[in-house]
Amino acid sequence: MNIMTVEHLTHAYTERSLFEDASFHLDDHEKVGIIGINGTGKSTLLRILAGKEEPDQGTITMQRDLRITYLPQMPYFPDDITALTAALPLADEISGEPSDYIPEAKSMMQKLGLPNFEQQTGELSGGQKKRLALIRTLLTPADVLILDEPTNHLDSAMAQWLEDTLKTDPRPLIMITHDRYFLDSVTNRIVEIDKGKLYQYKGNYLTYLQLKAEREEIAKATERKRQSLLRTEIAWMMRGARARSTKQKAHIARYEALRDQSAPVQDEKVQISSVVSRLGKTTVELEGISKSYAGHTLISDFSYIFLRDDRIGIIGPNGCGKSTLLKIILHQVQPDSGSVTIGQTVRIGYFSQECEAMEPTMRVIDYVKEAGEYIHTTDGTISASAMLERFLFPPDQQYTRIEKLSGGERRRLYLLRILMTEPNILLLDEPTNDLDIATLTILEDYLDQFPGIIVTISHDRYFLDRIVNRIFAFAGNGQIDRYEGGYTDYLNQSQAQMQVSDAGIGISHVNEKKETSGLNRKNWKDGHKRQKKMTYQEKRDFETIEDDIAALETQIEQLDQDILASSRDFVKLGELTAAKETAEKQLEEKMERWMYLEELAAELGITKE
Repeated sequence: MNIMTVEHLTHAYTERSLFEDASFHLDDHEKVGIIGINGTGKSTLLRILAGKEEPDQGTITMQRDLRITYLPQMPYFPDDITALTAALPLADEISGEPSDYIPEAKSMMQKLGLPNFEQQTGELSGGQKKRLALIRTLLTPADVLILDEPTNHLDSAMAQWLEDTLKTDPRPLIMITHDRYFLDSVTNRIVEIDKGKLYQYKGNYLTYLQLKAEREEIAKATERKRQSLLRTEIAWMMRGARARSTKQKAHIARYEALRDQSAPVQDEKVQISSVVSRLGKTTVELEGISKSYAGHTLISDFSYIFLRDDRIGIIGPNGCGKSTLLKIILHQVQPDSGSVTIGQTVRIGYFSQECEAMEPTMRVIDYVKEAGEYIHTTDGTISASAMLERFLFPPDQQYTRIEKLSGGERRRLYLLRILMTEPNILLLDEPTNDLDIATLTILEDYLDQFPGIIVTISHDRYFLDRIVNRIFAFAGNGQIDRYEGGYTDYLNQSQAQMQVSDAGIGISHVNEKKETSGLNRKNWKDGHKRQKKMTYQEKRDFETIEDDIAALETQIEQLDQDILASSRDFVKLGELTAAKETAEKQLEEKMERWMYLEELAAELGITKE
C-alpha cells in the first residue's frame, strides 16, 4: 500500500540545481536505500520527506496522520542534559512520558557503547551524540523511519546490531548509508539520485548494481542507434535536400530532432593515479609500545615492523585505542613505554577521522594548492586544478567557497589535499565516513595501486575486505591480535578460535579417536587440542605448505591474465574459468590446513627449520 508520494519535485541549493521534476514513492513495509554522489541532494531529499525543508516546486502526498521520525546527519543536543535524557523520545512526540522508555534506552546505550547514563552531552564527541540521536529515533513511535547515515560512528558489532534491528523492525524505512554490506542486507529497494532524477531499483544493493548496468547498456545502445541514424540524415542533408515538399520538410524535422537529442551523460568518477614517492628500507618500526589513560590500558607491549606492501586494517570497539595507535606513529601522542622509529624517506599522509578545520571562506582550489601546486603521478605531472577535476570538482566549482560544500564533498576535498603531499605511507582514520559509494569505489581502485604502506581504521566491512591483507584487532586489556586476510577472514578465524576453546571442554572419548589428517577444519581443531606431537605427514606439510600456497596464488594470477586475454574465445574461456575455480578451491583447502598447522606448531613450540 502506498503511504507517501512525491511528484514533480524541483529544488535548488544556492546556485546548484538538485532535483528537476523528480518523483518518489514509498509503500508499506519497504526499506529504501538512497544513494548518489555527494552533493547530489540525498540529505536534502530526506529533509523534504521528513517535513524539515520545503521544496521549490512539487507536491508531497502522505497517508493521513502519518507519523515520521527522522535522524539528521548532524544532530544537535543542548550541552547541559544527560546522555540518558538525550536518548529518550521527546515529550511532544509520544503519548506517555519519556521516562517510560528508560529501560529500553539504557539497553540500547549499552549496546552502542554509551554506558555512562549521567554524562553531560557537552562532554560527548560527535559520534557519541549521533548514536544517542539514533537511539531516540528508534524509540520514537512512528509509522516511517527516515535515517541519514545511521551507520556512521558505529563499530562493526554495533553496525551488525543495527542491521539486525532494522531487518526485524516492521516499519518502512528510508535511509542514506554508504555501507554496502548494510545496504545489501537491509534494503529491498534502492533509489539513486543521478543528475537531478530519481531512479528506482527493486531489490537490494547487489540487484541495483545489476539493474543499473543494464540501464546504462540500454542507454548506450539507444545512443549508438541515434548516432547511426543521424549520420544517415546528415548525409541526406549534405546532398542538397530542398525543403519544398511536405515530405522533405518532415525529413528535415526528423534530422533536427535527432540532432537536438541529448546523449546519455556518463557518471563522473574519481580517477586517481598512484603517486610516486620512493620508500626506503626503513619504514615504521614499533618496539614494545604501551599506552594507558586514567588506569585503562589501551596498548600493551606491541611491536611491529611495517613492510613496504603492508595493507593493515585496524578494528575494535570505539574508544579501545585505534586512533591512539595512529597518533603514536605520527608522534602526536607519546607512548608510556616503547619506541617508534620512522625511516628517513617516509612521507606520511594522515587522513584524520575528525577532518582538519577548513577556512569556510577559502576557495576550493586555494585549499588544495596550499598542499601542492602539482603532483607527480604515474601519468606524469598533474596540476592541482586537474586533480580537482578528477575528484569531481569541475572548473566552475573550483572557485566556490568551502562553506558551500556538503559534508561529503569536504571529506573528498580533504582526501585530495593529503594526496597532493605525495605520501608513501597512508594512515587513514575512518576514511569511508561521509564518502559516497562512487568515490569509495574509485578510492579502493586507487589504493589497490598505491606503491606504499596503507594502515586504515574502518568499521566498513566491505572496505576492509576490499583493501587490506592483514587485520589488527584490539582484543581488550591492551592486546592487539593479528589475523591474515580481510574482515571476513578475521571473522572466520576468530569464530574458529572460539570453537576451538569450546571444543576443549568435555571432548568425548569417541571424538578423541578422530583422524586429523583430512580436510575437515573441525577435525583439525579437535586434534589440535589432543595431539602431543606432529605426525610425519604434518611435519612434511608444515615445512612445504607456504611454498604450495605461493605456487597456487601465482597460478591463479596467471589464470586471471589468461582469462582477460581470451575474452572472445568462449571455449578457452570456459576451460580457464574452470581451472581457476579448481585452483581457488585448492588454495582455500591449503589455507585452512596452514592455519591448523601454525596453531599446532605454536602450541607444541615447533619452528620451521
